[in-house]
Amino acid sequence: MKENTNIEQEKMDLYDDSEVALRTLSVLVENRPSVLSQVARLFTRNGYNIESIAAGATHTEGMTRLTIEFMATARQTTLLVNQLAKMVTVHSAKQLNPAHCIRRELALFKVRVTSADQRNEIIQIANIYRGSIIDVSNETLTVAVIGNEGKISALEEFLSSFEIIELARTGTLAMERGKYSINDASKEHGEFEYGKSIL
Repeated sequence: MKENTNIEQEKMDLYDDSEVALRTLSVLVENRPSVLSQVARLFTRNGYNIESIAAGATHTEGMTRLTIEFMATARQTTLLVNQLAKMVTVHSAKQLNPAHCIRRELALFKVRVTSADQRNEIIQIANIYRGSIIDVSNETLTVAVIGNEGKISALEEFLSSFEIIELARTGTLAMERGKYSINDASKEHGEFEYGKSIL
């Protein structure tokens, strides 16, 4: 009984419509020209600014996975997920619960160095954050780090005491923990579950 209560509470937390918050969606789409722009236009038409978007190939040929983050209420997010699911090129769309997903981002920092002491200090800072030095020149160091937004922002704050020449961030990638996956929200899965319910 307690376990069921916890599950129901988690559902309530996910769909709590009391505030605007950062929402994370995983969307599986067909790898076709203009699909990304079609998805982006859905957000702009509804007045939402995309805070972060990352796209990449999956293990399934011809499919691309999008991770999209934006600010909205839970109700607004549910409506957007339903609209995405109606698009012909969308295989599945799912909102991720922050408590039950892994979120990571890659960032590259190119930092100017003017002395050996400065170079050593930057290397030490990178090691603290489990970053890697991926490029070295007489005047610069390039640091790569993987982590959540907090980790990357903290490293940026440390490196800002030097001169950051360039900063590139991939945008957030997210995946559910455990046995759950984006395929649970696929159209094929929904049709299969519906078929089971009426047989």
